[in-house]
Amino acid sequence: MSKHGTIRRYTLIIEKIGRKQYPSFGLIKDYLFEHGFEVSTRTIQRDIEQIRFEFGIEIKYDRNRNGYFIDTESSINPDSFFRFLEIVNTAELLTESLKESKDTLDYISFESHGDLRGVENLKPLLFAIKTHRKIAFTHENFDTGKQRKYTVRPYLLKEYQNRWYLIGIIGGTTEFRTFGVDRIFNLKVKDEIFKPEEKINPAGLFEHTVGLTYSFNKLEEVILSFTPLQAKYVRSLPLHKSQELIVENEKEVQIKLRIIPNFEFKQKIMMLGDSVEVLKPKWLIDEIKESLTAALKKYH
Repeated sequence: MSKHGTIRRYTLIIEKIGRKQYPSFGLIKDYLFEHGFEVSTRTIQRDIEQIRFEFGIEIKYDRNRNGYFIDTESSINPDSFFRFLEIVNTAELLTESLKESKDTLDYISFESHGDLRGVENLKPLLFAIKTHRKIAFTHENFDTGKQRKYTVRPYLLKEYQNRWYLIGIIGGTTEFRTFGVDRIFNLKVKDEIFKPEEKINPAGLFEHTVGLTYSFNKLEEVILSFTPLQAKYVRSLPLHKSQELIVENEKEVQIKLRIIPNFEFKQKIMMLGDSVEVLKPKWLIDEIKESLTAALKKYH
């Protein structure tokens, strides 16, 4: 069985268990068979063990419900794992389609223009993070247009809007910095090993954010009002995992978020134009008003 096939089995197992219906082992096996995988009981047991061992996703058995479930509280970064499965399975679909027909790409339109600058850095960066090795590189700042050399203790790779970012600590400082991987040049993985701070959880920094900025505001309640049409899109693709429906009628749909409002979140709100209204907090309402007024003035 190819690695793609194994990942596909993992996906189906997660898909079946993740529906919160507490399927029995037999139902999981039947679900795999329905999707073209006729495998032994031992193979499924091994898959569940590997999902736990390789990815930190805790699949447990509930005796009261006689079925399996995903213990998200005990799992390590479940959202990242689900996103990983999505990427891998999409890649497999495209790979298999290309094998069947070379003109497959004629029927697919990608959002970007294929700028993969910096993608070659992902493998050495991941190696440095896993082995706790310091790295050195030159980074370009988009705001100033200047390039600067850094020595960094790398902790995390983060994806946002089809771009990759490195999260690390510079020199003798203790605060995390974010670097666009596409703007990293002359990367060198050093032999020097560093000891990661045990109390630091870099992934946790972004738990309450949309995007990359986490340190400029405080965690608070945000309430948004959407037109019924726009609400359909927001409900199918939530702005944040804390999203909660609080009002729904013929005129509007209100949702509540528990986040740190930041630059990226404000950008998303601005992109939705008159199909959304910020109801809370007041300071965010004022900032959106100010930005919209400034934008309007450009068209006078």
